[in-house]
Amino acid sequence: MSERKVTIASRVGLHARPAGIFAEAVAELPIEVTIAMEDEPAEDAMDASSILSLMSLGAAHGDVVVLRAEGEGADEALDALVKILETDLDAE
Repeated sequence: MSERKVTIASRVGLHARPAGIFAEAVAELPIEVTIAMEDEPAEDAMDASSILSLMSLGAAHGDVVVLRAEGEGADEALDALVKILETDLDAE
């Protein structure tokens, strides 16, 4: 299983717009991706393609989340997703 830790860059956290952009990117992938706050156990991770799960995570600007994926292309997929979360999507 591949794993990446990333700091949320959007100024108001993972709210509707950034969550929607991120969920759409995850949904286009052929693998399942989960997301959890840094200190939460892996079994509590949520489906990263669900905008409702992302918003209920409550990730604020500066919070660290953990992305996990398994399967062919997982490392490349996570690298691309990290770039999305490291971008202030509220500034665009």
